[in-house]
Amino acid sequence: MQKKKIFIEVQLPGQVKKRLSRKIEQWAELPVKWSKEENFHLAISFVGYVDESMLPEICAKVSSATESVEAFDLQLDNIKFSPNELDPQTVVLTGQPSKELGALHCAIQQALGMKTEQYKHFRPVITLGKIRSQQWEELAEKPIINEKVSVVVPIDFVSVMESKGGGAEYFSLEDCPLS
Repeated sequence: MQKKKIFIEVQLPGQVKKRLSRKIEQWAELPVKWSKEENFHLAISFVGYVDESMLPEICAKVSSATESVEAFDLQLDNIKFSPNELDPQTVVLTGQPSKELGALHCAIQQALGMKTEQYKHFRPVITLGKIRSQQWEELAEKPIINEKVSVVVPIDFVSVMESKGGGAEYFSLEDCPLS
């Protein structure tokens, strides 16, 4: 049986993706492999490499879990380096920790029988690009990215996704609405 790389995500609305894509154009000259606009997403849970035969069960469990979680809005407010400015590995869009996002994460983890870490608040992180480390080290002067933004994302469904090509392509297997 073929193994599939599966994760649970929140797909960003098209207008948010376009806005983020325009925003990162100002840093186009930096040695960063920028994510494609269509791939911007908020990962909730990495399920792992699973047999294709398990996909219907995974989708059903996630769908069942989301039925008990009320839809909410998520505020994202900062584009910056991660994990920090001294050792940047990615450029991310982050937001304030969210108890609603933490509850959603826990509900999905429990439904899938995965280890649940109790999050009082789950901090949203969206990867916008990955630093090209060798070229970054060659820069004479290291730039800093730390820009305040205001992005609101409605969280009214999650998607069970398959990742292919080392994360270059994502395919939605099922959308699971929140209550």
